[in-house]
Amino acid sequence: MQIVTFSRNHLRPIALFDAIGASNLRVGGGSGESHVYALRFEPGGSVGAHPAGYGQLFLVVEGQAWAAGADGARVPLSAGEGAYFSPGELHSKGSDTGCSVIMVQAEAIEPDASATLTHA
Repeated sequence: MQIVTFSRNHLRPIALFDAIGASNLRVGGGSGESHVYALRFEPGGSVGAHPAGYGQLFLVVEGQAWAAGADGARVPLSAGEGAYFSPGELHSKGSDTGCSVIMVQAEAIEPDASATLTHA
């Protein structure tokens, strides 16, 4: 067994997509193209609009976040909720109050239908 640490002091600032007050740490991967990140958004932090490079699950584990699609409309997300972005989908994300997120990216990933509440 290996212990994985993704506490705030291990994260690095995000320097892409006009990010403000946002940091992350890649915490895993797999065969083929896949990535797992721990993200932290400080209050008012965000990652600006950009196309998803892969299918992406954005899962809030602590605090309150928001996610927006191509229309820019922010959808609030609480701990235990998340968003899925299709490959190439224009999106942005952030938090008004601060939060911790796990983000999983992969070439072939989709949310399980039993976990999906709505389609935005």
